[in-house]
Amino acid sequence: MSRQLILAINPGSTSTKVGLFDGADEMLTKTVRHGQDVTGLSLPEQLPYREQEVRDLLTESNIAGESLSAIVGRGGLLAPMPSGTYAVNAQMREDLASGRFGVHASNLGGLIAYRLGELFQVPNFIVDPVVVDELQPVARPTGMPEINRRSIFHALNQKAVGKRFAAENGSDYTDLNLIIAHLGGGITVGAHEKGQVIDVNNGLDGDGPLAPERAGSIPVGQVVELCYSTRYKESEMKQKIVGRGGLYAHLGTYDAIEIEERMTGGDEQASRLYETMAYRVAQEIAKHGATLSGQVDAILLTGGIAYSEWLTDYIKQRVSYLAPVHVYPGEDELKALAEGALRVIGQQETVRHYEGDTHGTRI
Repeated sequence: MSRQLILAINPGSTSTKVGLFDGADEMLTKTVRHGQDVTGLSLPEQLPYREQEVRDLLTESNIAGESLSAIVGRGGLLAPMPSGTYAVNAQMREDLASGRFGVHASNLGGLIAYRLGELFQVPNFIVDPVVVDELQPVARPTGMPEINRRSIFHALNQKAVGKRFAAENGSDYTDLNLIIAHLGGGITVGAHEKGQVIDVNNGLDGDGPLAPERAGSIPVGQVVELCYSTRYKESEMKQKIVGRGGLYAHLGTYDAIEIEERMTGGDEQASRLYETMAYRVAQEIAKHGATLSGQVDAILLTGGIAYSEWLTDYIKQRVSYLAPVHVYPGEDELKALAEGALRVIGQQETVRHYEGDTHGTRI
């Protein structure tokens, strides 16, 4: 059987993770670290440098670009869209490059995939970006007409883990009702009803449980008072919500391992806050028992800090009455990207086409 070589690219703020897969089987992965000479540039200016480093990796690995079956990049901030694998078209490239819906290093994923795809004449895609939007209508309104809830979450990992659980249990993701919690620097908890994430907290804006670097849902009135106190600039307030909020704001670290070591050493503040985080995650999961009308097949815990047995055991104790709890630690995003491309080139799914902002929605 001929090989189906898939190149997966996941750009982060200071690095680019690259993986080469033969079908769904990992052949190699590498993380390319970038210095200030690259990360200090604007995203469009970073593009040729990051692209060249991916090309260098192919050369070092003796992989001819023309031998690839597909190239797939991490999806960035785009207009809201249904879940799926998308061809990188002109409208998508324009929105990613301009930062029209937000500026983030992940925007470079689709752009690098396209440039290499054009160079080697192979298909290029993105898969399940953070802006996957399948919210049911009742989940959107808030008490302020000017503000609707937005779907921004760890779609790539949540969807991949849901499909993995289904396959392992002889079922199909579209036949199951799942509650999936991604536990990382940010935490998102989604209600997956028959393959659609009908409700989920907005992880980008800090909504939901407090997390290692995100404040989570907090009393809005007190936030307004703090905003108008003149103590902080707008940029500082945004950092207090996402980036320097949550556990970091209290403990000065994002590192869950370090925090658990402090707990073991008798640090009462670390113990209280870590338990509060676990408590809030359990509450967010339990809330979606109502979202799914009590019909929950399984609860899945995933993400980097799902490696913590203390954390996952605490959550299990509080939510296992709803459904069996299964733990999938880590976030194998490169593999999830490769699997998304493989489903399209293997004709298990139809490739989707990005249309951009057709309803005036802004991320």
